[in-house]
Amino acid sequence: MKNIRPRLVGLLRQGYCTPQIAQIAKQLKEPSTTIHYNIKRLEEEGTVRLYKAVFDYKQIEQGFCCYVLVNLSPGEYGNPERIGKDLAKYQEIESIDICTGDWELVLKVHVKDQDAYFEFLKNVISRKGVERTKSLVSFKQLKSEFVPV
Repeated sequence: MKNIRPRLVGLLRQGYCTPQIAQIAKQLKEPSTTIHYNIKRLEEEGTVRLYKAVFDYKQIEQGFCCYVLVNLSPGEYGNPERIGKDLAKYQEIESIDICTGDWELVLKVHVKDQDAYFEFLKNVISRKGVERTKSLVSFKQLKSEFVPV
């Protein structure tokens, strides 16, 4: 059998997933057509933006998780969205938040290991407009918005 796992994981990470209508209908004790109609309405309203697979990142060789706190240079401080949108192009970055306090951006990064993270820092984060970073390595995730504890 052909091994398409890496390509399949890539597509699932991009949102090529669908809701399990039959299971939802069974749980809510409603007809599948009612579930389908309501889901489509939620999608059209923009309430549901994307369906995405939740991974055990170690299984897909992205088990090193790090939060990166980013200070922007004075010239970029007034428009953190510009750098944030540019960074959002990288698949290693799971999320980017603009925040208040001592740091302007918080990134959640998943890579294979610490060597890959070092390369990521050198090649992606070290750029014009980024003045300083601080890395917080996650040893273990205890709770996620996607997976019950």
